[in-house]
Amino acid sequence: MKKLGIEEFLLLAREFPVLDVRSPGEYGHAHIPGAWSLPLFTDEERKVVGTSYKQESREQAIKLGLDYFGVKMRKMVEEVEALLKTNPSVKKGEQPTVLVHCWRGGMRSAGVAWLLDLYGFKVYTLVGGYKAYRTWAMKQFSVNYLFKVLGGYTGSGKTPTLAELKKKGEKIIDLEELAQHKGSAFGSFGRVQPSQEMFENLLAWELYLTNTALPPEVPIWIEDESQRIGLVNLPNSICASMKLATLYFVDIPFNARLVHITEEYGKLKKEELVNSIIRIQKRLGGQNTKLAINYMLEDNITECFAILLRYYDKHYEKSIQTRMEMKLPIAKLAVEKVDAAVVCQKLFE
Repeated sequence: MKKLGIEEFLLLAREFPVLDVRSPGEYGHAHIPGAWSLPLFTDEERKVVGTSYKQESREQAIKLGLDYFGVKMRKMVEEVEALLKTNPSVKKGEQPTVLVHCWRGGMRSAGVAWLLDLYGFKVYTLVGGYKAYRTWAMKQFSVNYLFKVLGGYTGSGKTPTLAELKKKGEKIIDLEELAQHKGSAFGSFGRVQPSQEMFENLLAWELYLTNTALPPEVPIWIEDESQRIGLVNLPNSICASMKLATLYFVDIPFNARLVHITEEYGKLKKEELVNSIIRIQKRLGGQNTKLAINYMLEDNITECFAILLRYYDKHYEKSIQTRMEMKLPIAKLAVEKVDAAVVCQKLFE
């Protein structure tokens, strides 16, 4: 077994499986992106062991832990074997490698690492555990990133444009994908957003991967977002960097965007759409809310979304005006239709 610092650990994590041996509750709240949950204790067992440690002694807590651990040893080994069978890092004839961590790099990871090493795996553990990853993740937000910000009114197809830019070899980060939210009142349909901590973990990892895939001087394309995306918030430093970066504002006519957004959201359940309209009624206004809901109930989806699109356009215009007043860089590109390939061509021009 070998102990690694966070940088070495994450370098190997790009190739070999990471096993998070914390409890299911700890893992579910937030974890290292891509890590597999292999809990040494259940949430209740962890609570019992922790209470024993505080109220009785370290030795008694260890004995309790061994009671729980002993009956799980075979199952844990078999779980890791099953995982490695589907992992491309395992090459025939080579000793399989795994990375193990717990909360602080203490007894839980040491116990599981001992078991897996005894069985025949090549095992690395993380000095400082998950806590070390959190420290590393927060440091990623203090790096000076070179951003290019893709902007445009709602319905401009910014997400497909980012995907198209990636196909063409550009560095991109899809914030809405990481946040599992499209940024509007209708953005969370069919999705469960990560916790704030998990969102930060994902963003830090994506920034790291993206900035090491190509030289740091190659800019990263990122979508223009407010600081809050659904229930999660962008780190202040990332927001500040985005504001100072050039905004490439893709200006697509209202009717073209209306057709696009109607096709995208019109397939959703009527009840969910109505509930989303109600959530923004204070900002939308009583009359507009009533009209939008009536149009929705009458299956006049186009008129309903026309009201909503005007509302979002008005708010986005304010942010553009603020940017201009602050003399922040902005490049406006006129495009006639919602088409990622066409938008990309304009951006490259």
